[in-house]
Amino acid sequence: MIGADAIVKCLEKEGVTTLFGYPGVAICPFFNSILKSKIKSVLVRSEQNAAHAASGYARVTGKVGVCVATSGPGATNLITGIATAYADSIPLICITGQVDSMLLGSDVFQEADITGAAESFVKYSYLVKDAAEIPRIMKEAFHLASTGRKGPVLIDVPIDIQNHPIQTFKYPESVKLRTYKPTVKGHAVQLKKVGRELAKAKKPLILAGGGVILSDAVSELNDFAHRYGIPVVSTMMGISSMSSDDPLYLGMIGNNGRSYANRAMQESDLLIVTGARIADRAVSSPNLVTNNTVLIHIDVDPAEIGKNVGPTIPIVGDIKHVFADLMKDPVSCDFSSWVGTLSSYRKAEAPRKAPRRSYIDPAKFVEMLSSKLEDDAVYVADVGQNQMWSCGYYVSKSGRFLTSGGMGTMGYSIPAALGAKLGDMKRQVVAVCGDGSFQMAMCELATMVSNDIPVKMIVFNNGYLGLVREYQHNTYNSYSMVELGNTPDLSKIAEAYGIPFVRLKSQAKMEETIDSFLEQKGSGLMECILDPMDTVR
Repeated sequence: MIGADAIVKCLEKEGVTTLFGYPGVAICPFFNSILKSKIKSVLVRSEQNAAHAASGYARVTGKVGVCVATSGPGATNLITGIATAYADSIPLICITGQVDSMLLGSDVFQEADITGAAESFVKYSYLVKDAAEIPRIMKEAFHLASTGRKGPVLIDVPIDIQNHPIQTFKYPESVKLRTYKPTVKGHAVQLKKVGRELAKAKKPLILAGGGVILSDAVSELNDFAHRYGIPVVSTMMGISSMSSDDPLYLGMIGNNGRSYANRAMQESDLLIVTGARIADRAVSSPNLVTNNTVLIHIDVDPAEIGKNVGPTIPIVGDIKHVFADLMKDPVSCDFSSWVGTLSSYRKAEAPRKAPRRSYIDPAKFVEMLSSKLEDDAVYVADVGQNQMWSCGYYVSKSGRFLTSGGMGTMGYSIPAALGAKLGDMKRQVVAVCGDGSFQMAMCELATMVSNDIPVKMIVFNNGYLGLVREYQHNTYNSYSMVELGNTPDLSKIAEAYGIPFVRLKSQAKMEETIDSFLEQKGSGLMECILDPMDTVR
């Protein structure tokens, strides 16, 4: 057995069945070894998309996603995908090839200090110097990626280490890291304080962040909210933590959120923040949150608690366990009056986006599309105006809403969608993007076709980098570097990849077009023609 064989064996021990990557000489020993394994290797068309695909896979399966790239530009191309996963706390193992260890630091062909370059975007990184250490490193890496606040771990393996013989292989059964002991259970004293504050509250509110979904605490959140009748709002990453038709759910907060959800935040006297960092995109002025409000902040990462706003009751722990413990000590309370008030706000302040009659109305389209998806479907939104329309009008059932929240990475949706589909081939998966973000990732149509990964793709085409154009219009009343024009012809792109194509121009034909598009088997590409001057609101 050589080092490359050991890496593959470790992946098998961790239950890895699929990985995404792009080869090069410095990682060839690994890809040669994987030929002897049953692990499915998916060749993407750009290394960045290997990380995005692994992210989509991880978010749907709940497992650690794996991506692999070669040294130099292969590794540096991976960084954007790693940073995207890090910002949204997605567990990834990122394996990179490296030049011969004897040549490190001599600036040889395709040498790059990837552990140094990616330092601020990984939970931890390893430069493997001894092939015998591979089992320990791999075991630690999977443990680090999947526990506490989840995130990407980088493993850089020089080519000589991959080729070096290993006398004995033994995969560790457990991990012992003296300085890494994430807290899972919330402190009992702090939990009792929550009960006392809940009993005194008149207008409590739960803010659900992405951590609720990452910790698999959706059912616990819903059980807790419904037991006490507490309304719920969400951050962008918390979308799909509650069903849209749930009377307790008010939708997304923030600059592009629901006005009545933001109003609920302002008027609440007890705010329970779960798995959210209270960052600027959700709360423009975090200090306003604490005005006359008892703030309870629950997060598995102690560094997030108090970073942007000081909580009254900080609770470090896994949300799933914390909610389960909070349910053990019932509290007598009645918030029906508060729920009724918020219900009246929702009726009075329902979103009213003026339709563009001669173009497709993206708000109506998202609402209709998502309502027609299967209950457990995966909806992947890209970044830009399409993301804002998706967040605002997506109809959540029991499926998943995926997007790039913390980093806001354009080109995320298509590779993440194909990764999500491979994670669960039985689930319907739809990617929604703009014409700008589509062109950043359209090379992955080849990955879909060659691997028979059926994903439905919708492109909102307005000929602009829409969200930047909208900002420039409001800020400068002039445009710079945002016009995309009418190229490429998406029908020809679809034809080149052998994917069925439909162009939607008429609002009158929207429903029948969506129905036929979703009913058709296999992948599909739909282009929706939008008003170039359409805005998010």
